[in-house]
Amino acid sequence: MLVETRPADPKKLIKGATADWEVIIGMEIHAQVTSEAKLFSGASTEFGRPPNSNVSLVDAAMPGMLPVINEECVRQAVRTGLGIKAEIHQHSVFDRKNYFYPDLPQGYQISQYKSPIVGEGEVVLDMPEGQVKIGIERLHLEQDAGKSIHDQDPNNSFVDLNRSGVALMEIVSKPDLRSSDEARAYVTKLRTILRYLGTCDGDMEKGNLRADVNVSVRKPGAPFGTRCEIKNVNSIRFIGQAIEYEARRQIGILEDGGAIDQETRLFDPSKGETRSMRSKEEAHDYRYFPDPDLLPLDLPEGLVDELKKELPELPDEKKARFQAEYGLSAYDADVLVAEKASADFFEQVATGRDGKLAANWVINELFGRLNKEGHDVQTSPVSAGQLGGLIDLIKDGTISGKIAKDLFEIVWTEGGDPKEIVEARGLKQVTDTGAIEKAVDEIIAANPDKAEQAKGKPGMLGWFVGQVMKSTGGKANPQAVSDLLKAKLGVE
Repeated sequence: MLVETRPADPKKLIKGATADWEVIIGMEIHAQVTSEAKLFSGASTEFGRPPNSNVSLVDAAMPGMLPVINEECVRQAVRTGLGIKAEIHQHSVFDRKNYFYPDLPQGYQISQYKSPIVGEGEVVLDMPEGQVKIGIERLHLEQDAGKSIHDQDPNNSFVDLNRSGVALMEIVSKPDLRSSDEARAYVTKLRTILRYLGTCDGDMEKGNLRADVNVSVRKPGAPFGTRCEIKNVNSIRFIGQAIEYEARRQIGILEDGGAIDQETRLFDPSKGETRSMRSKEEAHDYRYFPDPDLLPLDLPEGLVDELKKELPELPDEKKARFQAEYGLSAYDADVLVAEKASADFFEQVATGRDGKLAANWVINELFGRLNKEGHDVQTSPVSAGQLGGLIDLIKDGTISGKIAKDLFEIVWTEGGDPKEIVEARGLKQVTDTGAIEKAVDEIIAANPDKAEQAKGKPGMLGWFVGQVMKSTGGKANPQAVSDLLKAKLGVE
């Protein structure tokens, strides 16, 4: 039974022709468990193998073959439950979910129904209006089906059982999401948590993370409306598009006096619309019953505590630490913790250095260039050590900010030690007051009219600083230039 969990937010209502509408969203995320073998067999989970090459007799449902639980998949599910601050059930049961489809050799899927391994938890989203808590209803383990292929031959369909039996975690949210923006943020945050934990790689292009999206609409304060489920959406961008289209479709039907049919729909990304697939099944349609080949799963004493101690620092905790330890803004900390590799790279750069300066260089200079050229931090031409060395040269006054950008370009394209490059190419900042004063005097002498205008006008100072820096090839110490100009031009 659906339970009301959030009051309507006027800013999130959708304006229809006759009324304002609230969209109610719940999500079922299917996350492939990171493990070398499948949930109930020893067959490999390696991606990209030839069709039907990762198939054991269990996966193919050969007569007499019995499933045996993969302990690592169980441990990964518990880790994930702990990562989303959920209740871990010491006792859980595997059930048979009965339906027929060509890529399901057994004629049923082994899943968990009434007694899942993980109970209620939550995921906290940082939205522009503040934090939003999204409740998790449950997480259960189940095996994936195979894949039907229809586009290789117009007269035949083919079945690839490589995915058959691969372990999935189905993470079911409560109907707490109220906009496509929240839904996108939720999937992004959940994927980040899974990657930090190492329990799922979150690669949506490979089908390792897929979403079933339940959408309904209602007038604020009214009971929940009839929901439609959009199956197997494999892109965060498509999730947002599917929700926006489906909400508008349902509003249009209701405002025309129609009723929403409870059904399963597919999202067509080429057209940006959802289309009907089949009527929505209920639990009784699958005739669930405990799998007679599998004993109930009882976790060993102390396992949960053991796994809890091994948990890595998760995104929310890391964000709070970055703000406290390095003095970062919430925005900068958010950017840095979005991927574990990015957070680790930043920390290597920032340790023992000015955290804000390190964040500025990592986010603006490095990430900007990486995005532009299709790299990530793991393939970055500039290492954390090199970027840290560059920052050291800025802090000790060896180079100016302008020279630092030129140095970054050299390291990016040619490599090398920043300190050695500065020495070899004569890039050191000019700090000799006499030399700087000479350059300042020359610029003032060459621009007497502007010098006269600048007296008592601080706004003109920047122009003179720029000219002096230009004349010295950017090597003059900007602060020394500014101080000398203020004195000579009479600018406070």
